[in-house]
Amino acid sequence: MAPVVTGVSPNQGSSVGGTSVTITGTGFVGVTAVRFGGNTAVGVVVVSSTQITALTPSGAGTVNVTVVASGGTSPPVPFTYVAALAPVISSLSPNQGPAAGGISVTISGSGFTGTTSVKFGSVSAVFIVDSGTQITATAPPAAASMPVLVTVTTPGGVSNPAPYAYTGPGIPVVTDVLPDQGGIAGGTVVVITGTGFTGATSVKFGSATASFTVNSGTQITATAPSGAGPVHVTVTTPGGTSPVSDCTAYTYVGTPVVTALNPNQGPAAGGNSVTIAGSVFTDATDVFFGAVRAPFSVVSDTRIVATAPAGAGSALVTVATAGGASSPGIPYAYV
Repeated sequence: MAPVVTGVSPNQGSSVGGTSVTITGTGFVGVTAVRFGGNTAVGVVVVSSTQITALTPSGAGTVNVTVVASGGTSPPVPFTYVAALAPVISSLSPNQGPAAGGISVTISGSGFTGTTSVKFGSVSAVFIVDSGTQITATAPPAAASMPVLVTVTTPGGVSNPAPYAYTGPGIPVVTDVLPDQGGIAGGTVVVITGTGFTGATSVKFGSATASFTVNSGTQITATAPSGAGPVHVTVTTPGGTSPVSDCTAYTYVGTPVVTALNPNQGPAAGGNSVTIAGSVFTDATDVFFGAVRAPFSVVSDTRIVATAPAGAGSALVTVATAGGASSPGIPYAYV
C-alpha cells in the first residue's frame, strides 16, 4: 500500500533549507525519497514505519510534502517556506582572548543554519555550526591588542556585529622581503616589511638566525645568514612567530660559473649571438662583456644566449646573480 503522511513538524521553515522536520504517518517501508514540492530532502532517516526525519531542501512558498516508498507515493501534506532572515548574535563566550588567537569562541544567537562565514573584524575564522542557535569558532590571530567586531554570514544576510577584544601583544606578520634572494654565503642586507615587529626577539631565514635591527613596528633590517635553496623569513616577538606565505619567501642563489663561449670572438660593432656555457645560470641578473652590460636570455641553468655589445680588443665575459659574479671571466675577442 502507498504510504500516508499525517503530519510534518514543524510545518514551516527557512527558504534556505536545512530545517530538521519529523514526518509521521504509516506505510514508511522501502522509502526511496522525501520530496518538498519538486525538491528532494536530504539526510532522510526512516526511524520506523510510522516516522521519518529529514532536512528540508531550499524552496519558496507553500509546497506539498510527499513520501515515495515501495508501495507508491503518499498524498500531499503542506509545508510553508518563510523568507530567510539575517542571523542574530546574542553573545560571545569568551568575548576576549590573546592576540595570538587560537582559542575557541562560542557564538550564541539565531538563524545560524547555512552559515557561510564567520569573521573577526575582516579576518575569516574557522568554525563549526553546532545548531541553528550556536556556532563554535576559532579566533584567528590579530596584529595587536585591539577590539574587533564578530559577524556571521548566511544566505539570509550578515548578522549584527558583536564586540570581541584581542589582548596582549599581537602576532607579527611579514608582508614583504626585499630583496627576496641573495648569495649562499649570506651577508645580503634585507628589508623586512610587515606589522607587529615591536619587541622582536628573533629573525630567521629558514632555521638559520639572522642579525637584525628593528627600525619600527613595521620594518626590520636584517643581514641574511648563509644558507641554501628557498626558505621563509620569520619574525618572532613576545606575541608569537609570523606565519609563512608567498610574501615571506627568500631564495639562496649560488655564484655562476662560465666555462665556454661560442663563438669566442666577433665584430667590433657587436650584435652577434654568443652562447655562454657554464652552471648556476637560472637566476642570472646580468651578463657583462668587460664593463658593458649585454642583453641576454637564460636558456637553462647551464646555458645563456647573449647579444655581444660593441667593443674593441678583448673583453672578459662574466655572468652575475644575486649570489655574485662568475670569476675569472672568459675572454672574448673583437675582430
